[in-house]
Amino acid sequence: MAATSKPEIRAFFDEPTNTVSYLVWDPASKEGAVIDPVLNFDHRSGEATVESADALLAEAKKLGVKITRVLETHAHADHLSGAPYIKLKTAATVSIGEHIKDVQRIFRPVFNAMDVSGDGSEFDHLFKDGERFKLGGIDAEVIYTPGHTPACVSYKIGDAVFVGDTMFMPDYGTARADFPGGNARELYRSIKRILALPGETRLFMCHDYMAPGRDRYAWETTVAEEKARNVHVHEGVSEDDFVRMREARDATLSTPLLLLPSIQVNIRAGKFPPAEANGVRYLKVPVKIGA
Repeated sequence: MAATSKPEIRAFFDEPTNTVSYLVWDPASKEGAVIDPVLNFDHRSGEATVESADALLAEAKKLGVKITRVLETHAHADHLSGAPYIKLKTAATVSIGEHIKDVQRIFRPVFNAMDVSGDGSEFDHLFKDGERFKLGGIDAEVIYTPGHTPACVSYKIGDAVFVGDTMFMPDYGTARADFPGGNARELYRSIKRILALPGETRLFMCHDYMAPGRDRYAWETTVAEEKARNVHVHEGVSEDDFVRMREARDATLSTPLLLLPSIQVNIRAGKFPPAEANGVRYLKVPVKIGA
């Protein structure tokens, strides 16, 4: 394996949202990227703070890493993105998969968010499936992995793949597929695409919920481990079996705590809605009145 095919990686775990953000860099050039940064948000008070992003930036500074990219795997439903703050501090570009346009079009009417473009122009770049780029001297590739949402992508950077919410650690399984635009059959096919990579390929999760029987959080595994041990999609599980399991399981899951604020912010590339006449920005809660 060439020296430039193995990036250095630091993980940053946000326990309130069970989210893992990553600082990834080429050890030769020290050019780096941030993947799925978190903005700390207290939904009770409406206060947003930047401790998680500052910790990541401090580590990059200590290591001498120049951050040139923020890579979002999708419009997250469980945490607000810290991408604008990272961009402000580093001048990095913010990128996401091109199907964010579909997610914007789904949720724009839900929140009457007429400022949302529907064409993804809030982001600096929209990746196409198979698009390639460089992180320093390391080759990187975008893999379209829909199912959890229509816009999910995974990033293959050297020997490492950042899988977003497609799957979790082998003892926990796979992501839900019941959000608007989600599809369990597409999710299965996306996972199989990742698992077709060489067995030694490192896989990095976006979340960990500490499966029963485990006493620590974990977020790194390999293609070989997932194929052999993933409780939902190990070898031998058919597509139809997976779809039946996933749809039945999803029907029992509650709405993520930060779903409503997260979606409103993340379809805007991490920005809050425009301020109203009094200068205050508001996040909306669509109200459903039962019979």
